[in-house]
Amino acid sequence: MELLKAFSIVALTAAAAGAQPTVWVVGDSTANNVNRRGWGDPFADYFDPSKARTVNRARAGRSSRTFLTEGLWDKVRAELKPGDSVLIQFGHNDGGPPDKDRARGSLPGTGEESQEFTLPNGTRETVYTFGHYLRKMIEDTKAAGANPLLLSLTVRNIWKGGKVERGSGQFGRWSAEVAREQGVPFVDVTNAVADQYDKMGEARVKAWFPEDHTHTSPEGADFNAGMVVAGLKGIGSPLAAFLSEKGKVVEPYPVLLTTDRLNLPVPNDPKLPTLFLIGDSTVRNGRGDGANGQWGWGEPLMDRFDAAKVNVVNRAVGGLSSRTFLTMGWWDKVLRMMKPGDVVMMQFGHNDNGPLDDAARARGTIKGIGDESQEIDNPITRQHEVVHTYGWYLRKFIADTKAKGATPIVCSPVPRKIWKDGKVVRSSDSYQTWAAEVAAQEGVGFLDLNEIIAAKYDALGPDKVEPLFADEHTHTSRAGAELNADCVVEALKNGVPAGWLK
Repeated sequence: MELLKAFSIVALTAAAAGAQPTVWVVGDSTANNVNRRGWGDPFADYFDPSKARTVNRARAGRSSRTFLTEGLWDKVRAELKPGDSVLIQFGHNDGGPPDKDRARGSLPGTGEESQEFTLPNGTRETVYTFGHYLRKMIEDTKAAGANPLLLSLTVRNIWKGGKVERGSGQFGRWSAEVAREQGVPFVDVTNAVADQYDKMGEARVKAWFPEDHTHTSPEGADFNAGMVVAGLKGIGSPLAAFLSEKGKVVEPYPVLLTTDRLNLPVPNDPKLPTLFLIGDSTVRNGRGDGANGQWGWGEPLMDRFDAAKVNVVNRAVGGLSSRTFLTMGWWDKVLRMMKPGDVVMMQFGHNDNGPLDDAARARGTIKGIGDESQEIDNPITRQHEVVHTYGWYLRKFIADTKAKGATPIVCSPVPRKIWKDGKVVRSSDSYQTWAAEVAAQEGVGFLDLNEIIAAKYDALGPDKVEPLFADEHTHTSRAGAELNADCVVEALKNGVPAGWLK
């Protein structure tokens, strides 16, 4: 989180020098509406006025485009000073037509595409993408020595199957992408609010939307303001140093849509079912961009599914075991996105064989699938921890998945490039067998990738298998990842709904 460190130095140094920082809010009517019905007004109550002032410059009816073209952004920019912060939240009005009605829509996406339109008043305007307008505000904020932050949208009162709609179109994802690209903090307001709405239920939430499904009552606006603060705390924002007593008691909301170094994806279309992948670097290596020539099989797997029918979301994290994927919070982030009808494929084992409490990783699990456990003092987290068996952690993922109304599928770990007597070595005396046993006990699908892929390697022979790996024996090249993905699809054909695969 280097960007937050830099943010902290600028903001706190300015405050220490006696220049009280200002926290600016720019956006639309969900942030600024009459009678304190936008979250940007009650937001001030969460800050100590002796430490920072808050100014709500959001304007009803505006998109990222019209906030700029009408000169509203220029007025904010003229008053910015070093150490200030600007919370930027747009998207509710960006999806409209660019040249009809209010002519406020931006082009979709985050690229630099543009198109010239004739507006209803007869003037000509070059319209850019949503991402272009966000970048303009970010660049101007940085040029003033201030700190930009991007926020995803507030949540509308639209429900389906007992769950509230999360966001409007792709604007939250695009905001996260621009934040990552520009190296600025991103606050996941959408999921912070939606998680709480789901817990509260449709009837209770409806009372906060007296007029329509978008604009809240003052009570709803105050709730949203608290969720913005929760999101700020969740990313470790230095703005937490300026909070009032009301702000200090807000519980942080952990990051879901993220600007972190791993570039982990989220479902492109929340209305579609999602196939989640969880595991280690053999499923997703690093940022999923082929660094050092190394690829996990989860990246090419996405190309084998029809994106119009299913999201494929690869949330595997390199270096983790079944234990640390759970204890480090990565599993909780997947659970928050999961809904009935989704599928979760899990593949662990490569990193489960290490020590339970070594000072380098502390990621090992107890061998086997029983209920044995061992208490340790974790040298990494400096917390007391109860460590369980490999099978226990798989059962935990399976149970949580079923509780969400989703379908779990267990995979044995893919084989390493280790040969013995002309054959690739299997893990048939350990993780391959244990994964199969857990799947059988729990009555869930099992893909024996260890055996399926090893048999392919045997048939190819050492010379042809060599270029399928990008290191000594564990991480595959793109060609190797493609082969493994093909093996997954072949094994999976009867395990996912018809039509998901291309």
